[in-house]
Amino acid sequence: MIGGVTMSNMFCFQCQQTAGNKGCVNTGVCGKQPETARLQDELIGELIRLATAAHDAGKHSRLTDRLLIDGLFTTLTNVNFDDEAIREFTDRVIKERKKLSDEKIPVVALWDGSNDEVSLRSTLLFGLKGMAAYAHHAMNLGYEDESVTKWFYKGLCEINKKHSAEEWIELIMEFGKVNFKCMELLDRANTETFGSPSPVKVQTDIKKGPFIVISGHDLKDLSQLLEQTKGKGINVYTHSEMLPAHGYPELNKYEHLAGNFGTAWQSQQKEFDNIPAPVLFTTNCLMPQRPSYQDRIYTTSVVGYKGLRHISGDKDGNKDFSPIIEHALRLGGYEHDHSMSGINGGHTLTTGFGHSAVLSHAEEIISSIKQGHIKHIFLVGGCDGAHPGRNYYTDFVKQTTMDSLVLTLACGKYRFNDLDLGEIDGIPRILDMGQCNDAYSAIRVALALADAFDCTVNDLPLTLVLSWYEQKAVCILLTLLSLGIRNMYLGPTLPAFMSETVVKFLVDTYNLQPITAPEQDMDTILGRG
Repeated sequence: MIGGVTMSNMFCFQCQQTAGNKGCVNTGVCGKQPETARLQDELIGELIRLATAAHDAGKHSRLTDRLLIDGLFTTLTNVNFDDEAIREFTDRVIKERKKLSDEKIPVVALWDGSNDEVSLRSTLLFGLKGMAAYAHHAMNLGYEDESVTKWFYKGLCEINKKHSAEEWIELIMEFGKVNFKCMELLDRANTETFGSPSPVKVQTDIKKGPFIVISGHDLKDLSQLLEQTKGKGINVYTHSEMLPAHGYPELNKYEHLAGNFGTAWQSQQKEFDNIPAPVLFTTNCLMPQRPSYQDRIYTTSVVGYKGLRHISGDKDGNKDFSPIIEHALRLGGYEHDHSMSGINGGHTLTTGFGHSAVLSHAEEIISSIKQGHIKHIFLVGGCDGAHPGRNYYTDFVKQTTMDSLVLTLACGKYRFNDLDLGEIDGIPRILDMGQCNDAYSAIRVALALADAFDCTVNDLPLTLVLSWYEQKAVCILLTLLSLGIRNMYLGPTLPAFMSETVVKFLVDTYNLQPITAPEQDMDTILGRG
């Protein structure tokens, strides 16, 4: 019995939409089947054994590093639904572990124990899964940090041990600080490879003719696709979390990077219906496909789904996208220009406000705050999802006052990023800072403002209103907590894997608040009546 849910065919409560906000026990709300859940749990167990064997042997290799990181990423929500691919990956992990140790290494039953024990263990595990995604993208660009890599071994080993509540909390806070380093590493990898993002307007309408949609987070995959489609009469459109790619100079230089297709990941079954183009998924956010477009979906990297075509890379990560290119030419795209809009009817999105772009206007922002033109800054961002309560974030942003800025990041911004909220002293009121991993940019900006006003982040007229869905949002939350940031609002529900004791600790220590109603929360934040 975990969290009030009796164990059955499977157990999974790692995402926000888990059944009844308790746990999926028959099939996953995401479409994950019991056998897939079992195989993913088995893979986690083998990753723990590999980490333990490497730790005990006092050595690790680039291969074991990659196996731990990619293995954790494989089990992230909406990444891999392909049972055979998971089995093959698990076999690789076992083979590598046996090179280090033939000893039988016992592994903790992940979902057994008291509610608090399972909750704290799960919080660390899910955080590690999120950090693995960021480390994966950095590694793809040739960037690694030894202290980050070593923590995957440490974290998996610690998950396999008994700890007091205090020890778990200490480990989780330590992890949060390591994840901050990992986000900084990925930021450096992206900016040194593709240039520092700058603001750019992106169209949502689709031009006639052949095109390819690319989804996910991996900028290297996009870069390769753009280079291989150059001069072939094919337009490339970003989707969901790939939108911020338009801000990077080394990607935006391609004229056929033509715009953004659709909104956030949870709308793909509707938006991809009968799409006359192939779609490439580079990371998570893949959903079960409908027959009307299933034959047009391609996966790469750790992403997988039974029956879909997969594009693998060579040992250096180079990929041949010619099957997708040929498919795009065969399908031909729309016969006429095709009108698409954001959730609120807008046809233009602005992105590219990374920390370097925002801080280039730091003097203006500071001056506007001192003059009272900017009275509050909201960070409204995180993962989107299908939960009906997520219209909260649209309504909340609409209620922000004209003397406030709205920083945003991750796919939660699609709830409001097509709104025109105007400007303050020439600064747009909505500033899209990028993907979920670009929470690093938001933290950099907050720390810079705190330094300018000689105060702490908690003393700034700044409020974080976060939406979460999967494990990358979990590791970001843990990073924010580890930095001592208080008074955050979290929704649309509190994580099911957090027990009442853990929630009470977060509320008492950090004043972490569940969202209520937009009007009520806005009144509380601004101190109105």
